Amino acid sequence: MFRPWAGTLALAACVGLLAQTTGPGPRLVTYLSPVDDTEQPYSLYVPPSLEPGRKYPLVISLHAEDTSPQICLMRVFGQQSRVADGSLAPLRFFRPRDVGFLVACPQARGTMGYQGIAEHDVYDVLADIERKFPVDPDRVYLTGISMGGSGALALAFTRPDLWAAVAPVAPVAAPNLEPLAANALDLPIRFFHGDQDPINPVEVSRQWQRRLLDLGDPVEYVEYPAARHNAWDYAYRNGAIFEWFSQFRRNRFPPRVRFSTTAYRYSSAYWVRMDLFTPGVAASVDARLTGTTQVSVATENLDGFTLTLDHPVSAAIIDGATIRVPAASTVAFHKQSGKWTRGAAPASPKNQASEGPIAEAVATRHMYVYGTAGDPGSEELAERRRIAESAANWSTPRERLQLRWAVKADTEVTEQDLERDNLVLFGTPETNSLIARFAGRFPMALSPGAADYGLLFIAPIGPHYALVNSGLPWWTGAEDAGRTYDHFQPPRIAELATFGDYVVFKGALGHVVAEGRFGRDWKLSPLDAAKLTAGGVITIP
Repeated sequence: MFRPWAGTLALAACVGLLAQTTGPGPRLVTYLSPVDDTEQPYSLYVPPSLEPGRKYPLVISLHAEDTSPQICLMRVFGQQSRVADGSLAPLRFFRPRDVGFLVACPQARGTMGYQGIAEHDVYDVLADIERKFPVDPDRVYLTGISMGGSGALALAFTRPDLWAAVAPVAPVAAPNLEPLAANALDLPIRFFHGDQDPINPVEVSRQWQRRLLDLGDPVEYVEYPAARHNAWDYAYRNGAIFEWFSQFRRNRFPPRVRFSTTAYRYSSAYWVRMDLFTPGVAASVDARLTGTTQVSVATENLDGFTLTLDHPVSAAIIDGATIRVPAASTVAFHKQSGKWTRGAAPASPKNQASEGPIAEAVATRHMYVYGTAGDPGSEELAERRRIAESAANWSTPRERLQLRWAVKADTEVTEQDLERDNLVLFGTPETNSLIARFAGRFPMALSPGAADYGLLFIAPIGPHYALVNSGLPWWTGAEDAGRTYDHFQPPRIAELATFGDYVVFKGALGHVVAEGRFGRDWKLSPLDAAKLTAGGVITIP
């Protein structure tokens, strides 16, 4: 199987040459990532001729683990690479037949799943193509193999209204996606899997089919007898996937929208937007058109929402209560004293720009900052820097990811940095001047006398996040902590994805004292605050 470091030098040497290539056919191009100011590659196929005034369908294809966007592009056209290192040679000799589609395969940093930074990359690639080519927004399709198959499901369930149809091929098991399966009510999905797959068992796709059928979602499943972990050879053969995709167009205004989320960043689908809920707690809405100007809405753990339809609405039945409204295509409702009323929901300190959890601090642009305060000796200062550099190094000897992060001393951080980046801050107010500067905004702190403890929490500072790690680094003893995480994620970041808004541990991550989410006001509940301060380990401003 292809190992990404084998082709890294060839890729780097040729990206600059091909980045500006124009014209039809396959090529490797780049875009400037706003996450870390690097040129990020993706493979692109452009039809032989783009007719003026015509919009074209687009397929986004997500590569499997340990492969490349070049091989991904060849596979989706039904052709296999004969070059082991995934360099540019496959595209150089690749002559796909015209399918009338634009096709793009993001690099998404390499093998790290399609969460966090890698998820941003997929949407950045989509935006880059839409800027450069006449894409039909109602014919944007998504497919992926293995790691890319489960990545396609995650993107489909969290933003179902973006895609016209989705085709996962031999997807990896992803139990964290099961609660979101009902979101695919209006999204055609077709699975492909070999019944002898030794890497991703066929039961993964069989269970997805049963689960989606039980929910009434439009799902199909194709299973290949005697096929192993190469279902793409059959699913993509002779352009079959393009023929299947071509049946579907996105319906922007389906008669029913069913959507669930735990995060504001995924808070809308089709004509429904969820405006007020508690991040980390599953909120759901089931909205139906029940008459020419009437809707019926059932909610759970939701305190505010907006409907934006293509025709006026004059009445809404919300959780059994009928509310009349002046006829309008956009109407908003919120709860007041436990009852639904019309009008926009009040603003919440936790919102789409500032909601946590911990992993969100490193899901976009950020830097790592070690402290120089407290008059440390040279060895102590070197150790502080080493810890920050260790956190910033997401690559491993096996997987060299295409990203880079700044590591700075607290005295080197500029006002421009504060306006632009999330901060990962190591130390305490006594050792890191930035932690001291923002201490009044933070919901908690490690007590000065709390030896052998680790504290990690996220908090908003202006338009960005601060992720504060005091005491022991968050990865201390992680290998023995027994936490379940995505093995495609870099180890340091995979651990972060298992936390809420804060975690306190003693000695090692396997001995958690407390962890959880802050309330909508970015504060601990009185009960949790009392428990944490009782032992003298945590102080609360």
